[in-house]
Amino acid sequence: MKGEVVSPVGNTGPEALPIFGGVKLPWHRTRTTVLSLGLPLLALLIAFGIGAIMLILSGANPIAGYQALWQGAFGSVYNISETLVKATPILLVALGVAFAFRCSVWNIGAEGQLHIGAVTATVAGIALKNVTPEMPAILAIPIVIVAGFIGGGLYASFAGFLKVKWEVNEVITTIMMNFVAVLFVQYLAFGPLRDPAAQGQPMSPYIIESAELPRLIPSTRFHLGIVLAFLAAFVVYIVLWKTTLGFQVRAVGANPRAAKHAGIDVGRSIFIAMLVSGGLAGLAGAFEIMGLHYRLLDSFSPGYGQTGTIVALLGNLHPLAIVPAAVLFGGMLNGADTMARTVQVSTSIITVIEGLMVLFVLGSQFLVSKWEG
Repeated sequence: MKGEVVSPVGNTGPEALPIFGGVKLPWHRTRTTVLSLGLPLLALLIAFGIGAIMLILSGANPIAGYQALWQGAFGSVYNISETLVKATPILLVALGVAFAFRCSVWNIGAEGQLHIGAVTATVAGIALKNVTPEMPAILAIPIVIVAGFIGGGLYASFAGFLKVKWEVNEVITTIMMNFVAVLFVQYLAFGPLRDPAAQGQPMSPYIIESAELPRLIPSTRFHLGIVLAFLAAFVVYIVLWKTTLGFQVRAVGANPRAAKHAGIDVGRSIFIAMLVSGGLAGLAGAFEIMGLHYRLLDSFSPGYGQTGTIVALLGNLHPLAIVPAAVLFGGMLNGADTMARTVQVSTSIITVIEGLMVLFVLGSQFLVSKWEG
């Protein structure tokens, strides 16, 4: 009868009752939740365990090494602020990558979009200084932020347009556009935008002073952009899970053909996903300029675009899970030098540990998906 529990022959225990009326029983959901949380944590522990073995093989004390790593990342207010400074561009890039990936659009060009966002933010800041040098911060900051978002968004949307119009593989286009953007920044810093007063150094003039993001903690580099980046994670979560646009993006990502039959404009969703994705990466570049450097440098990013892509995968493409993953990676970047100096090892060990984290966490997510299936 409908709604009746039917047990397989020879199995009458609770394992025989995964479904009741088409709904998973509470014990089943609980076990899935435990696996979803426990396996990634176990994967992180295994990654750090392998890192400890590498430290031992390098002749270092792993306990002392990890203590130094923790101290360098979170040992003081200044160290925590520096960790968050490094986590901010990683977080914004990861949010953008996750937004695109949720639509099954593989945006691998976050590094280039970050650079273009920095360019447009810088140009806007310099233009404001030349035209209206007395513009108040309440106007200058939003204008430069929007310029950064638009720059990164338009740069990414070009790849989105090619995919929608002619089905050009976005992985190839976004990767190639990374090189174009990075070299374009170098061209500007050495050429048209180079500040004559910089004594030949590859950097632009300063942006308008009122567009510089205020420092919120004295004697640190903790700036307003850090707060805005963390707020962005909640905004992206709300957009993806609480709005019609987010539903359409996720529906296209889950099954484009089914989404099309349901009346969703697949091409529009893909284009918007790339636009938003690139815009968030552009914000990362804008905040680096507005909050730290105040001018465009030829090499202001140590690879935040690639790191953000890794963090998006580590956070399982969920905006709220990406937040701790970004802080973790920011802490490891910030504490790597302290660990290297303390136990006399190469900082490349941290890079290896980060790679192992991603490998094992993705493996754990595969196991959870197999269980749920």
